[in-house]
Amino acid sequence: MRSSHFTRPVLAVALTLLATLGRAAAAGAQPANFEVFVRGAMLGTEQVSVERTADGWTISSTGRIGPPVDTTLRTFRLRYDGNWRPRDLTLEVTMLGKDGSLQTTIDGSSAKNIIVATDGQRMEKTDVIDPQSVLLPDGPVAAYEAVAARLQHAKVGDSLPVYLPPAGSFSLEVTESTSETIETVSRRIAVQRTHVLVHVPNLPPQTVEFWGDDEGRLLRVTLPAQGIDFARDDIASVGTRVVTMARPNDESVFVPANGFSLAGTISKPTTGTGPFPAVVFVSSAGQTDRDEVQSGVAIFGQLATRLADAGWLVLRYDKRGVGKSGGRPEAAALAEYAEDAKAAVLFLSNRKDVDRRRIAVLGHDEGGWVALLAAANNNRVAAVALLSTSGTTGVDLNLYQLEHGLDRSNRPAEERAKTVALQKQIQQAVLTGKGWETMNLPKATRQQAETPYFESFLKFDPAKLMKDVDQPLFVLQGDLDRQIPATSASTWETLAKGRKKARPVTAVHVPGINHLLVPATTGEADEYATLPSHDISAAVSTALIDWLRTAGNTPSR
Repeated sequence: MRSSHFTRPVLAVALTLLATLGRAAAAGAQPANFEVFVRGAMLGTEQVSVERTADGWTISSTGRIGPPVDTTLRTFRLRYDGNWRPRDLTLEVTMLGKDGSLQTTIDGSSAKNIIVATDGQRMEKTDVIDPQSVLLPDGPVAAYEAVAARLQHAKVGDSLPVYLPPAGSFSLEVTESTSETIETVSRRIAVQRTHVLVHVPNLPPQTVEFWGDDEGRLLRVTLPAQGIDFARDDIASVGTRVVTMARPNDESVFVPANGFSLAGTISKPTTGTGPFPAVVFVSSAGQTDRDEVQSGVAIFGQLATRLADAGWLVLRYDKRGVGKSGGRPEAAALAEYAEDAKAAVLFLSNRKDVDRRRIAVLGHDEGGWVALLAAANNNRVAAVALLSTSGTTGVDLNLYQLEHGLDRSNRPAEERAKTVALQKQIQQAVLTGKGWETMNLPKATRQQAETPYFESFLKFDPAKLMKDVDQPLFVLQGDLDRQIPATSASTWETLAKGRKKARPVTAVHVPGINHLLVPATTGEADEYATLPSHDISAAVSTALIDWLRTAGNTPSR
């Protein structure tokens, strides 16, 4: 719900209004609670009901938005006939302590409005409208349940007439519609996400995105230009996530960690009861969820499906502080993320459908470092797989990525050299705690660098760690991977072969794929947005599965 004082210019009202579009209305549906957000801050709530009656549909609601808007929606009722043609509207609000109301009656193509503004002024206005119009009065979320009902079966290119009483008419054009699955705390919801262009006369078109569930009810609406969101409370919850990949027998689990739980998904073979060999996935740096979606590529979601199809039980989880997982990421270093991975391994080892002697850990990118830390001196881990994982120290990887980006820029050589020198100073200050005062850095830059995670990143040394990792090792690197040094896979192979208790090591170089494990042309990060395919190369999963069936499938000691 938004302000409804009926005194502003009508077309201006139209644009501030277009924040709520969606899906409507199953018969007998329970009331839904919506939360109203402006630039991320929740300002109010509205309870919405959609009822199938003998002669049509009735949509009703009450709601409240706090200061500075300070508006109460006392009464909202909007009626349509059985074919979603509008009949009448009643709207009563109190704004800043003053009452206002709107009564609209539809007779074919005639819309008669009686308006009582919050300043007490009364007026009447009659408009000619499309008899198939949806009514969108300024304010209530509930009004857009009717838009949802009409758009439920709309196709790209379809147009929907809209009437904003008493302002005037405009139209919505469907430009895109996709399906996905949302997982809330209590259930999974099939969602249709639709993008429309709002065409208001004499004004530039605006884009609106809205979500609806499989019962035709509104879930969420986003108006990017205004920074406005309306979302049903279960969708707005921090415990809700988009399911990018799912199998029919996927199991949602919560893994006990150090004082909190990690939310995850177990994918397993569709036949047999186990016990199955298992793999724990450890995702890369940043706030990544269990599917490890990067630039539209669901890296772990795809790999979990392929491994489960091949006979493995796979556990992937949201990193601490991400999605449904608890914990605080701001104080976590590599060691803390390794403890989370160990907790996942322990969780699997206690399941009856898992062969506890054959639990492997797989890490992608810096998740490979975490996987190794979790496997070090840990006899619960039978094998380790590293995908797109740098074989250098953290200091060297940080400089490599900086210098690689600078080499591709148009900055002068002298300026690039100064940038590298400054980064080396920052590294030393992070590692020693000294020298910050000599650099005159912006406060935000120092705060970004002076974190437990970045310190542990810089201190990471694969040569030292490998001495404590005696499990079979699998290393895979794409030949177009530009985010890590080209020699990384070979470096890991050399380090693994130099161990005193050397177990088998397999290094695989896959031509034509990038850091995200998908086919590419240049492999550079600036190519990610235009990749023709988001499917991981079959060569990656084939090599991984072959290894798991041999060295990676060896029972642990």
